[in-house]
Amino acid sequence: MSTRAPKKTRNIPCEECPLCASEAFRDFEGGELSYISGFKRGELVAEAGSAIFVEGSNSPHLYTVISGWGFRYMTLEDGRRQILNYALPGDFLGLQGSLLDEMSHSVEALSDMVLCVFERDRLFELFKAQPALGFDITWLGAREEQMLDEHLLSIGRRSALERAAYLLAFLHQRANLVGLFNQTNVITPLTQQHVADTLGLSLVHTNKTLKKLQNRGIISWKDTGFAILDIDTLKHIASWDGLPDLKRPFI
Repeated sequence: MSTRAPKKTRNIPCEECPLCASEAFRDFEGGELSYISGFKRGELVAEAGSAIFVEGSNSPHLYTVISGWGFRYMTLEDGRRQILNYALPGDFLGLQGSLLDEMSHSVEALSDMVLCVFERDRLFELFKAQPALGFDITWLGAREEQMLDEHLLSIGRRSALERAAYLLAFLHQRANLVGLFNQTNVITPLTQQHVADTLGLSLVHTNKTLKKLQNRGIISWKDTGFAILDIDTLKHIASWDGLPDLKRPFI
């Protein structure tokens, strides 16, 4: 984990938010963007490896990911880690802490990240003043639950090969939708250890499984990440139809 704590800044006006220019997200209506501009308290810049949330802690803030990758995880007392999901641009972090006072999971920056900062104590104010934005937050929470259902199905019923194919196809499609690839198909800086901790497999078993996909020319990988060479075959192996093609909200 990085020894540097995330830094607070305020350099990105809401009207110039890069997410607003993305076709992946719905347009704001009426005075919604102006309200969010007043609701926002700045940005957080986090280096790869920095802790955004720590399991069991309280945080006064909520975050929207503007750029970069992060991941949510839980740990056992002996240090074994289960990665629950990945945070990409547009995702809303910290809602659990707003409702339950403390986080039951941690969030770490997988790459350098920039996040919008909001005050947790003002969340109910947003629901009252902007019900449509409140619905958007509910939608984001429901979508996160839907993704976790798919992950649980994968860990519980898919074979190791199917699990790996599903995870890489899922991350590829999510990253592609929000423009994280920059004209490449490399999921970076995802490592084999991250994949193992997501799939619930040992590192040795994960390595053997990924080699099967690589030997078939479906993926390639280096220490810097995974290149997706055949997304359709990955989806076919996983028996997964892919994410719905719709514009999603963000706060």
